[in-house]
Amino acid sequence: MKTFNTTGRCISDKHYMVCIDDKLAEIKKMVDKGDYFIINRARQYGKTTTLRILAEFLKEDYTIISLDFQKMSNAKFEDEHIFASAFTEYLIKTIKNKKKPVYDLCSSVLEDLSSNSKNNKSFALVELFTHLSELCDTAKKPVVLIIDEVDSATNNQVFLDFLAQLRGYYLDREETPIFHSVILAGVYDIKNLKRKIRPDGEHKYNSPWNIAESFDVDMSFSAKGIAGMLTEYENDYHTGMDVFELAQSIYDYTSGYPFLVSLICKTIDMNVSEKCNRLKGTAAWSVGGVNEAVKIILKEPATLFDSLIKQINSYKELRDMIHAILFQGDELTFNTDNEVINLGAMFGYIKDKNGNVAVANRIFETRLYNLFLSEEELTNATYREAQKDKNQFIKNGILDMDLVMQKFVAHFHDVYGDNDKKFVEKYGRKFFLLYLKPIINGVGNYYVEAETRDLKRTDVIVDYLGMQFIIELKIWNGEKYNMEGESQLADYLERYHLNKGYLLSFSFNKNKEIGVKTVKYGDKTILEAIV
Repeated sequence: MKTFNTTGRCISDKHYMVCIDDKLAEIKKMVDKGDYFIINRARQYGKTTTLRILAEFLKEDYTIISLDFQKMSNAKFEDEHIFASAFTEYLIKTIKNKKKPVYDLCSSVLEDLSSNSKNNKSFALVELFTHLSELCDTAKKPVVLIIDEVDSATNNQVFLDFLAQLRGYYLDREETPIFHSVILAGVYDIKNLKRKIRPDGEHKYNSPWNIAESFDVDMSFSAKGIAGMLTEYENDYHTGMDVFELAQSIYDYTSGYPFLVSLICKTIDMNVSEKCNRLKGTAAWSVGGVNEAVKIILKEPATLFDSLIKQINSYKELRDMIHAILFQGDELTFNTDNEVINLGAMFGYIKDKNGNVAVANRIFETRLYNLFLSEEELTNATYREAQKDKNQFIKNGILDMDLVMQKFVAHFHDVYGDNDKKFVEKYGRKFFLLYLKPIINGVGNYYVEAETRDLKRTDVIVDYLGMQFIIELKIWNGEKYNMEGESQLADYLERYHLNKGYLLSFSFNKNKEIGVKTVKYGDKTILEAIV
């Protein structure tokens, strides 16, 4: 039987996969035009899988040479001669691979290339490209070169010289034969490769790859694509799942990040369905099962999350920007000319959402919330208070959110009631999450709805053993605005098929009435808390 794969490339007859034929067709249009380009995407974004499938997709019309620079050690980039010789050896080994040989290339040209690289002590990039030009000229089909994991060469000047040769032949290809199309793949774009090697300002953006076309193909998975993969699983196992509801729920958490999509499915299949008594067997393939899988994923280590935390801690300005977006609702224009925004987008941690910077997906968001909150747990009075009293909030396995709100109001007023507006705007929402976290920790999970998070309003959705709670946090701006908040929350409750919601207002009105009250809004009940 097939499985959901989260390690290495996916193989169609072994793994459940999202169909990417539409993306392959878009990439082929670029190849048909003879474009040279680089596929820059975050780690574990399906680049390698896409390249392998693309090679099969193109082979009827083109001769495909697929290389992976991970297979060339750093020592092979020491100087031009070593690199050119190692590249030649790797190239010929790939072409003559017994399992998947590359056809339609002239054997005598290959023999000359091999002999020259072994016997000519001055064999370097110029000689290498002379042979590559002849190889492309004598091939029966146009030759496409694909190189994966170009990140492996990030700190090597000889790699930039290699790119410069490719660029030179590209510019002269009407007179001198060379590859019809070149595709490079990695996390870093070539501009950033240059920056890593030569950090001084003069060379910062002097890229040897300025011939590259922009690669705008969306490599994320759509809800429709995820549904196709789930349908294949359903045909094998007959769980009775609502395929499209489940696909949308997975998409809502992942925004189509390929690794995260597969990770949720794998966790449901291998963990939730076998170990969660409440959702055992086919019951795991439900929205509740997705929520349970996400709860597990948020606690488990993974190289993708390790990389996320490492990079966030390595780049202080990136960290500060994300912190401000998450906790203060700052709205920043998405502009990749800004080096910090460009860096975050390249790593796949942020995205363009309606012209503003947003964290790439809900799982990354919650993981980052947890990171930032955990750094304050030991010193924050709000967290310690909730930690001390957490058992009183759970009754017969049910979370008493009414009591959570009442206790938070009393605690916040006692500790922070005398602080000014600027303090509360900056920390109020963070303190509520710090209060909530130890209460639901290990059993429930939460996320902040990105659609509603801004300077004035934030919606927190809590899932606790299958029960959902919606808490709207807002800054008090008068009775009229409060009524608008009630209306917005009622609409949100309708969307989630809930009858009760919670409205927490941070008010600076001197005549404010601190406390908790229950109001009716149509057929909805809203517990309003004011601090």
